[in-house]
Amino acid sequence: MKSHLTAVVGSVVLAAGTLLGAPAAGAQTAAASDYPTSDFNIEFGATWTRGTVTWYNRSVRLVGSHRSAVGDSALTCRTTYAYTLRGDRAVIGQGVGYPIACGAVASYNFVVPADQPGGAAYVRVCLDDGNLKDLECLRIPRPQSAS
Repeated sequence: MKSHLTAVVGSVVLAAGTLLGAPAAGAQTAAASDYPTSDFNIEFGATWTRGTVTWYNRSVRLVGSHRSAVGDSALTCRTTYAYTLRGDRAVIGQGVGYPIACGAVASYNFVVPADQPGGAAYVRVCLDDGNLKDLECLRIPRPQSAS
């Protein structure tokens, strides 16, 4: 379903460039707190990823931490991988949380593009091993606006 090398390179390029749809620092736009959020907690054995998705107009930001109980190989290390999805669940963008946790807890903060009008309808968040293999995933729907 994913080409991790392409996704990782894309995440690095995105992080180095502008954050699609995220508010610019000091800009006269809505504050990050004005955007809807969704919390998540995914467990796999003694490992987990926990965090918050912030839903922007053309991207999402994931902030949280992931835990690896043992760091003896890439199979026991953990990271967080996310996909932005359209309403029909087709993938729009993907990204990965660094650093990878190996026998520790590591924090992440990354943006995944959703470059289409209205942004992502869903985010699929996965706890991955150090080889970027999905171990456990959760599909999160975009919150309905309170209009």
